[in-house]
Amino acid sequence: MKEKFRGAGVALITPFKANLTIDFEGLGKIVDNQIDNQIDFLVVLGTTAESATLNHSEKQKIVDFVCNRVNGKIPVVVGIGSNNTQMVIDTINEMDLSKADAILSVVPYYNKPTQEGLYQHYMAISKVSTLPVILYNVPGRTGVNMSAETTLRLARDSDKIIATKEASGNINEITKILRDKPAGFTILSGDDHLILPIIAIGGDGVISVAANVVPKAIADLTHLALSGNYKDASRLHLKLNRMCEALFVEGNPAGAKAALHSEGIIENVLRLPLVSVSSATYDILAMEMQLFKQKE
Repeated sequence: MKEKFRGAGVALITPFKANLTIDFEGLGKIVDNQIDNQIDFLVVLGTTAESATLNHSEKQKIVDFVCNRVNGKIPVVVGIGSNNTQMVIDTINEMDLSKADAILSVVPYYNKPTQEGLYQHYMAISKVSTLPVILYNVPGRTGVNMSAETTLRLARDSDKIIATKEASGNINEITKILRDKPAGFTILSGDDHLILPIIAIGGDGVISVAANVVPKAIADLTHLALSGNYKDASRLHLKLNRMCEALFVEGNPAGAKAALHSEGIIENVLRLPLVSVSSATYDILAMEMQLFKQKE
């Protein structure tokens, strides 16, 4: 089970039509492209999916659509998080997750719980979930960092908690987790620009935003690094640098959507409070997409 989530995962965007309804045709194209380019698993309803703007019915439809489209070819992880522990529990109990493989749950945001509060939050979730739980630490968005000590405590105290997506950017803290983690606990980078460094010190892969746009490059980089071929992995890491920078200039998923729109795959539509990137950033992303293809 734990090996399912080793390698290159992608945090899928949710494409919208001009009328702000979900573009399932576009989503299907993106999912197919991930599978065709050797991505190892998919994550739906994460931050990149604009999940904060989706209602319960829409979320269930997306889970059902992606799971049916994948049809067991690769695992599907479902993002379920809140700063209200009971809401996470209720969502787990109410959603049909029968075709999903794991839950990704973000650190509670805004109300800034203590480390003990974070521990109790995840332990409560792990006790009700029938699926494995992947922790998600992203202090730049949540306003609170889950310490290495708390992550390790959870990894040791619950067999249901099998992995962490680390987007703190703090290599020293990630090193502590890698050094002291129990056997089989999976460490995934939450930052595209840290895929290679984290794997090089013992990490297991990534949950990537850039893979929405360049899945083959992200899959190749991850697989090369995991196989110990750091020479070729470094070459890809350097090649991806400009693209990854451009994707995040005006936030996520605005950059990814602009890049995919420039390729004619989806409409360039986000739900408020997020908006499309500026024309200047759009032009940079379109250019980077063309340059990237020329270098392949």
